[in-house]
Amino acid sequence: MKVNVEIDCTPAEARAFLGLPDVAPLNEAMVAEMQKRMADNVAAMQPDELMKTWTSFGMQAQDQFRKLMEAAVKP
Repeated sequence: MKVNVEIDCTPAEARAFLGLPDVAPLNEAMVAEMQKRMADNVAAMQPDELMKTWTSFGMQAQDQFRKLMEAAVKP
């Protein structure tokens, strides 16, 4: 015997029917926080911000940057 049951409902309706909590507000808050953090990190990756960070460490960081750039241009 084979029985097929098809239920046509949205995920929100299925969660409500099963008594699960509505996680939409939590999801929206998490997405907003992730977008904020990503935007902050993108701003930190700007060349002028990188140079400020590297030059604050002194000559050692400048030497490492020079070596990085030399390695990048070598075939």
